[in-house]
Amino acid sequence: MEGLRITVGPFAFIARFEREKAPETCRIFETFLPFRNQVIHSRWSGEAVWVPLGDFQFGAGFENHTCHPSRGDILLYPGGHSETELLFAYGSSSFASKMGALAGNHFLTVIEGREQLEEMGRLVLWKGAQDINFDVC
Repeated sequence: MEGLRITVGPFAFIARFEREKAPETCRIFETFLPFRNQVIHSRWSGEAVWVPLGDFQFGAGFENHTCHPSRGDILLYPGGHSETELLFAYGSSSFASKMGALAGNHFLTVIEGREQLEEMGRLVLWKGAQDINFDVC
């Protein structure tokens, strides 16, 4: 599988897996596809939305991790200092929690639909939780 279709509310994106840099995270995430949840606006990370996953044990360690995702990067934080979560940056972001800075595994990058990222972020910020779906292209 080369790419994923990601929908957030009415917005659709295509993302590529970062297999060379985060092979274990990509491999494990694929086993959960299709993945359905809700996304909410980040509290501490700037222009980003997130999927809180609580105490879920994802099974991957840290790889290709960063505190400063770029616009269109999707990170998986495998847990530890904060709960397990997915972070989807739509603009300037510095990944953090109430415990301080976090580093998440950058495993997906939006390659189509980038022009909708800011509008998607505004929708989640002002209208609240939205459905998020990750499906095979």
